[in-house]
Amino acid sequence: MLEIACIQTNSGGDAEANLREIERMAGGAVEGGAQFLALPEVADFQGAGPDAYRAYAPFETDHRALGRLRALAAQLKTWMLVGSVSVRETPERLANRSYLLGADGAIVDRYDKIHLFDVTLPDGESHRESDLFVAGRRAVVADTPWGAAGLSICYDLRFPSLYRRLAQAGAKLIFIPAAFTETTGALHWHTLIRARAIETGAYVVAPAQCGKFAGDRGCYGHSLIVDPWGRVLADGGETAGVVRASLDLAEVDRFRAAIPSPMVERPFDLETVRETASV
Repeated sequence: MLEIACIQTNSGGDAEANLREIERMAGGAVEGGAQFLALPEVADFQGAGPDAYRAYAPFETDHRALGRLRALAAQLKTWMLVGSVSVRETPERLANRSYLLGADGAIVDRYDKIHLFDVTLPDGESHRESDLFVAGRRAVVADTPWGAAGLSICYDLRFPSLYRRLAQAGAKLIFIPAAFTETTGALHWHTLIRARAIETGAYVVAPAQCGKFAGDRGCYGHSLIVDPWGRVLADGGETAGVVRASLDLAEVDRFRAAIPSPMVERPFDLETVRETASV
């Protein structure tokens, strides 16, 4: 069994305060038996706009927040998924990067968000991550003591082909850390998370940001842990806190033996027929 905990945060523009709160909740989670901690997207810093992120984000080698989180994993002797931090790639361009850390604090693997959140919602709320972040080009499945883990971030959730590939590459545990908007979260979050679990026959662990930040912007919360059958094992609700569940990774094998759809997908040709309407 794997005892896993999502750390649901309401991170804002004060990185030091965000880290202190993560350290406090992480310590309590490990005292409660957690062997693996999962943090949300932009765990260290949520700013008011692109300029705030550019002013904050350091290069990886100088990343104080990442260093603190690596030290925390080593101190607690706990595996950790750092959902994402903002990392400088060039003076103007950043990466939205997830880190999988071992129980010694070492970086096991990195993942840069592939699908950037470029949307304009019906109420006029607009996001253009591609103005700030460089899109990743590499999907990641990394080994852990409990089985292979697939990495993704937030808006990736809407692209099921990525998750199919992660499952076909052996992922039994899939992480989807997020800072989902309140509007889209209320409509789609639970449905999409459960769908990704069912489609892949994997456990999905989705630590999330919650509450207001940078004035009127808000995140949906509801960190979720879902089993391969689509059953919600834990839901973090709308406030900051720790969400725990016990995962039996053998359940992945049982699901895929019963419903092997991720592994028996067949190639096919697509034929499109369009008839011109008569005038």
